[in-house]
Amino acid sequence: MSPDNRPAHAPLLAARGLVKAHGPTRALRGASVDLAAGEILAVTGPSGSGKSTLLHCLAGIVRPDEGEVTYGGERLDRLPEARLSELRRTEFGVVFQFGQLVPELTAADNVALPLLLAGQGRRQARAVAVEWLERFGVRGQEELRPGEMSGGQAQRVAMARALVTGPRVVFADEPTGALDSLAGERLMTALTHTARESGTAFLLVTHDATVAAYADREVSLHDGAVVAEGADTAVPR
Repeated sequence: MSPDNRPAHAPLLAARGLVKAHGPTRALRGASVDLAAGEILAVTGPSGSGKSTLLHCLAGIVRPDEGEVTYGGERLDRLPEARLSELRRTEFGVVFQFGQLVPELTAADNVALPLLLAGQGRRQARAVAVEWLERFGVRGQEELRPGEMSGGQAQRVAMARALVTGPRVVFADEPTGALDSLAGERLMTALTHTARESGTAFLLVTHDATVAAYADREVSLHDGAVVAEGADTAVPR
C-alpha cells in the first residue's frame, strides 16, 4: 500500500470529490475512493452516511452532481446511458440490498438472464447458472421462484447472477443482510475465493464488522465524506 492506504498501482475504479444531493439533503460531500483490480473494499458507516449513494455513483446508476468517476480510463459520470448499460451487462455486477430478482423467473433463469441477454444459448446459460448456484450453496433450488425462497436464498441467487458473466467489478449493498452468520461466512468465503482466482474487484457496503473483516481495505463514511481509511487483515485468506 502507498502511505495514504490507496493501491500503489493505478486504480481500476476511482472517484474524486463526489457530491450528490437528494432534494435538500446532501448524501455525498466530496467523497473520494479508489478500487484496484482483485481488491475487496468495504464501505462502512452509520445509516444515512452516504454509503449506498456512493455505490450507485461508482456503478454508474446515478450521476454525481459534482466530482468525477473514472473506470478503465473512461469518465463514467460523462458516459451516455447506453454505454453505462453495456458496462453493467458485461463488466459490472450489482447486488442490491434486497436482491431484486425477477419474480416470474426461477433461480436458474434469474442467474442465466445476463448470459441470455448477451446472446448465449439457453442450455449453456443454464448450465453455467447451475454451477454458480452450487458455488453459493443453493444447488437444488434451481426451479424455485423468488416468492418461494427464503431471504438468504434469494440473496445468494442475486450474488450468483451478479458474477455469472465474469465481471471486473461487483458492487454489493449489504450482501449478508438477509443471511444468518454461518450462511454469511460461506458467502464471504466464496466471494474472497472469486476475487483471488479471477481478479474480480468487490465493493461491499456493509454495517457488519464481520463482513468488513474479509476486506483488504475499509473506507468509513460519515455525513457523506470519507473519515477513515485503512487496511484490514483480520480474516486470513
